[in-house]
Amino acid sequence: MRTLRGAAEHLIRTGWRFWHLGLCKALALLQAAWNDFSWPVPTSCGQLLTQILLCGSLASTAAALTHHWLVSSLRYPLGPSATVAAVCGFLVFLGLGLVPPARCLFALSVPTLGTKQGRHLLLSCSAATLASIVVPNVLSNVKVAGRVLRCVTEGSLESLLNTTHQLHAASRALDPAGQAGSRRLTFGAEGNGSAFRLHMLRVTEQVLEDFSDLETLARAAALEAQRVVAGVFVLGLLVESAWYLHRYLTDLQFDNIYATRQLVGQLAEAQATHLVASPPAWLLQAAQLRLSQEELLSCLLKLGMLTLLLAATAVTVATDHVAFLLAQAVVDWAQKLPSVPVTLVIKYDSTYTVLDFIPFLFNQMPPESPLLSAHSSYQWELRFTSPDCPLLPAQRPRTPASLAAGALQLAACATVLLETYAHRLRHAIAASFFTAQEARRIRHLHARLQRRYDKHLQGRLPTVNPA
Repeated sequence: MRTLRGAAEHLIRTGWRFWHLGLCKALALLQAAWNDFSWPVPTSCGQLLTQILLCGSLASTAAALTHHWLVSSLRYPLGPSATVAAVCGFLVFLGLGLVPPARCLFALSVPTLGTKQGRHLLLSCSAATLASIVVPNVLSNVKVAGRVLRCVTEGSLESLLNTTHQLHAASRALDPAGQAGSRRLTFGAEGNGSAFRLHMLRVTEQVLEDFSDLETLARAAALEAQRVVAGVFVLGLLVESAWYLHRYLTDLQFDNIYATRQLVGQLAEAQATHLVASPPAWLLQAAQLRLSQEELLSCLLKLGMLTLLLAATAVTVATDHVAFLLAQAVVDWAQKLPSVPVTLVIKYDSTYTVLDFIPFLFNQMPPESPLLSAHSSYQWELRFTSPDCPLLPAQRPRTPASLAAGALQLAACATVLLETYAHRLRHAIAASFFTAQEARRIRHLHARLQRRYDKHLQGRLPTVNPA
């Protein structure tokens, strides 16, 4: 048992050692690739090859995502989408390979997705998904219910008119044919039955056409809005990244609130670590994961607003399911409506008597002579749905679309918590691309901390009154 236990522990330690060694090598490889990617001008063939491979991979990924976005989300034709995606990938490759600030801008756009601009992009995609798929599906189920109303109306009118026709035929059969002055039993419907039927069908058809037009309009409006909003927010994402890079390069005070390892090392070299012994509230530790109290309060307020959007999304999805259940129940009810067979049997016997008062005087029944005998049978069915009006099936809820919209909104909620870390990551990316500018910013922050310390020290010195 001890031998097996020792062997198991040795295997676990060996596996952990290999896993830790592999992780360290992978991190070192990623760090080396990032250093080559962020270097402005390659100094060796290996660095040049690394930059070409990374730029080509990013350009291919951007082209593939652009093609998928244009075809699947924005519903553009396949050929123009492929052309636009190829041109976009080629331009991205040229920009990343030849313009170092473009590489920085491309890298900054990734953490910018975790900021307010990226949150707006995610929310717009979620709203566009709901407006283009879920809302038209609700209208389709309403249209199905309207179709059931039309079929039931048409079938009931046909049955009513058929019943009127059969009763009218039966009334003609009761007429003693060929006898002048005979009384006629008549049965008829007042007004034009066919005109009334056509009017009802026209009304129901107009209602269905209105719902179809509304559904088509909703799909078209949602698609156009998705195209416009997506383009605006993608452009805003790039503009936000460019604005941050411009401010970083031109303003030494902009986003210069992080106690980085370079700042700590410079303070240690200058023997000025006392400047951060009691750091100010605005100085953030770049490697610290803990959020400040102000950052937590801001996150809670933003999450409260996003919770309302999640509730509205849940109501929309629930409406889709309820509309489907109602439409399915109405269609099942209409399909199970039975046809009622109706049989009308008419037996008509007429007799006549001559001088019937004479037998009456002798307390006898007068003899009757048959005059006319008619026996008729009429059969028809009462149908509550017309066979010429096919019922439409209920449209099932688009569960993947609802899940995608919910996932996008949950991602937007996650960006609220990750926004602070996204700002820190943007600072680290810009610092890795522009090391000289970061050195100037660190010296500026060092001087700012020194001024704060001197001001605080002067405030603590006792004031000496002149004699």
